[in-house]
Amino acid sequence: MSSELRILLAVAAVLAVLTLAGAVTLAVRLVRARRDLRRAGLPVENRWVFWAALGYLVLPVDLLPDPVFLDDIGVLLLALRTLRRKQGATGG
Repeated sequence: MSSELRILLAVAAVLAVLTLAGAVTLAVRLVRARRDLRRAGLPVENRWVFWAALGYLVLPVDLLPDPVFLDDIGVLLLALRTLRRKQGATGG
C-alpha cells in the first residue's frame, strides 16, 4: 500500500470519527433539551421530532452513507432547534 493511500485513509478515518463525535454530541444535547422541557412540566408536543431524529441517527437508512454523518447532524440540529424554540416560547 502506498504512503499516499495510507495518508488518505487516515484522514478519512479521522474525519469519520469527528463527524460521529459531533452527531453523538448533538444527540446528547437533544436528549437534555427534551429532559429540560419535561422537568419544567411542559408537555413535549413535538415528541415525534425527538424520536425521528434519534431514529434517523441510529437506523442504517440514510441519505448519505454512514461514515458521513453530515445528514444525521443536520437532522439532529433541526430537531434540537425545534425543541429549543418550544422551550424559548414557554419562557424556559
